[in-house]
Amino acid sequence: MDLATNRAGAEAREQANAARDAAPVRTVLARVLGVHTDERAWRIGADGEVKVAAQLGKVERKDPRWRFLHAVPVGGRGSDIDHVIIGPGGVFTANAKHHPGAKIWVGGSTFIVNGSKQPYVRNARHEAQRAARLLTDACGFPIHVQGLIVTVNAQHVVVKSQPEGVSVLPRMQLTTWLLRHGDILTGEQVDAIYEVARRSTTWR
Repeated sequence: MDLATNRAGAEAREQANAARDAAPVRTVLARVLGVHTDERAWRIGADGEVKVAAQLGKVERKDPRWRFLHAVPVGGRGSDIDHVIIGPGGVFTANAKHHPGAKIWVGGSTFIVNGSKQPYVRNARHEAQRAARLLTDACGFPIHVQGLIVTVNAQHVVVKSQPEGVSVLPRMQLTTWLLRHGDILTGEQVDAIYEVARRSTTWR
């Protein structure tokens, strides 16, 4: 399967629709009352991925050498990578974290949303390491992958210190951040990695 055809947020949207279809009345009531449900979490997550994809589209318009894949399924347990980014500046796995109006604080491996600690850094680091291993195996040459956590619609984001192996940045800074990277990969390397990354068999 060619993963280049995947739409941003597709997996999360599918999960949201499944939760809605399983309990349609509860879903409507929850939306009216503002109750947090699995359906809401998946729906907001999908919206966040779409917003991040829009920023990546700006990167591509400014520098067509960059390539992107969305909702990349990994393994056989229903996991997926929100965005795989491949370009002259390197290879990245990006995780969209949509927390409308939230206050976010990051210090090293500690990621706090509205006072609650979240495992986002650990998960992003694991995701990048796993992607590096799979892409390296499939391409036949070593590929370094950096994890990204992209915050969406948070009211306030404070990054006291960046985590090791992972970068945290607000969505509106993503385009500039990627384009600011110097050329690490050649055009041939970008093409080779992208061709392998877009195959679903690479990620199983």
